[in-house]
Amino acid sequence: MSEQLELLPGYLTAHLQLSLAALAIGAWVSIPLGIWITRRPRLEPGILGVASVIQTVPSLALLAIMVPALGALGALTARFGVDLRSIGYAPALIALSLYSLLPMLRNTVEGIRSVDPALVEAARGVGMTDGQRLLRVELPLGAPVIVAGVRTATVWVVGTATLSTPIGATSLGNFIFSGLATRNDTAVLVGCVAAAGLALVLDGVIRALEVGVRERRRALTAGAALGLALLFGYAAATFALPWQRTGPIVRIGSKTFTEQYILADLLGRQIEDRTGATTRAVPSLGSTVAFDALANDDIDVYVDYSGTIWATIMKRPGLPPRRQEVLGEVGRYLEAEHGVTLAAALGFENTYALAMRPEHARALSLRRISDLARKATGLEIGGDYEFFQREEWRALERRYGLAFGAERSMDPALMYGALVNGEVDVISAFSTDGRIAAFDLAVLEDDLGVIPPYDAIVLVGPRLLREQPEVATALRELDGAIDAPTMRRMNLLVDGEGESPGEAARRLLSLVREESD
Repeated sequence: MSEQLELLPGYLTAHLQLSLAALAIGAWVSIPLGIWITRRPRLEPGILGVASVIQTVPSLALLAIMVPALGALGALTARFGVDLRSIGYAPALIALSLYSLLPMLRNTVEGIRSVDPALVEAARGVGMTDGQRLLRVELPLGAPVIVAGVRTATVWVVGTATLSTPIGATSLGNFIFSGLATRNDTAVLVGCVAAAGLALVLDGVIRALEVGVRERRRALTAGAALGLALLFGYAAATFALPWQRTGPIVRIGSKTFTEQYILADLLGRQIEDRTGATTRAVPSLGSTVAFDALANDDIDVYVDYSGTIWATIMKRPGLPPRRQEVLGEVGRYLEAEHGVTLAAALGFENTYALAMRPEHARALSLRRISDLARKATGLEIGGDYEFFQREEWRALERRYGLAFGAERSMDPALMYGALVNGEVDVISAFSTDGRIAAFDLAVLEDDLGVIPPYDAIVLVGPRLLREQPEVATALRELDGAIDAPTMRRMNLLVDGEGESPGEAARRLLSLVREESD
């Protein structure tokens, strides 16, 4: 718990910054637009329809869409010397601002429409202009409905902001995503409670401001206004502080599972010890998001796997060649096509593998994937979010003729429990996952050699190699330094014994340096 509480101020501040900025932009757009619509009723269906369509897009999908959109826009703005990042704060802010529009826009329209027409007519009869009627009659009387929309948007935005972690924006979602991946219930609890608390505080302050204005209670109005001003002031001041820091920061990305958190921390320690450079973690990125971020210099280094690059980025069809040949081709491709350097192959593979409960595999006489193909129609398979969309899965289906009764995508942290509890029959396990040994799972042999090699490789972006080549030199010291049993043991420390990824990384780096000495 103490480790999570140490992280809380930073994550909570980032979450507050993102939420308040999105709400401010959303209110600035939607409330004036709602007022404008009430004067042009024929435009109402179209404008509200567009806002409704945005709202129907799943929040995580809306956040993910912003990454390639900003990537394409960034390629254009770069010609004019404007650096627009495709991950992190910018795409999250745009998506959350869009997500906040509908409740504020609709409630603004409904609030003004709810005002008694007789009162509006009376205001017109005493000679009020349209602007005076709006400010003195319609907005004051419609304020409760309008503020209800702002409060709804506030709760939605604070909750949805937790999903911005996979696109590189720091938030309370960092607790939730890392906690789910590493089976750390405390981290998940801290993230959920903090997000709920923040939503309640913001909702309460906005409500107090509305009640104070409506009931003409000066003390309540002043207190709520001061509270809101302090929150916005704190968010603005803390957001501005990083821009005052000098010196480059090496941004280290990681994907959404235990091994990635450990290795990202390992890289950070190695870089800081050997070069003195400042590092910053950008955790829980999606697989393709991480690669695109590296190629676009939005992050500087991360660990990927040769098979992922081979199948997903290079899109190579057919059976893969031998391990060293894949490594060589991947390195040449990345350098030629993306300016990305393969700085080190860490020495172990973490390949996809199909795993079952041992007693179930014995009962069905399954040792190889070829054996599994004959029984698959009566079985259910679970995979991580990406597995069933990857070329490796399509290759397995084609070569082995696999046709399962059902395919279930789920969080990687939940797959192993689902298998052990009998909720699925087969999972797409990771070969260095410590839970394979902890649960004594049976791994089926890929007897046709369909799954490509998955060497863990350290990738360095073009900016880092150009501006801080000493960092790449430090990372090359890790080449061949970690074997599969060692990595599996480190993963098990986190997943099975409750150690933090940082502590496991510290142990791993000590082992690496002992071996090198």
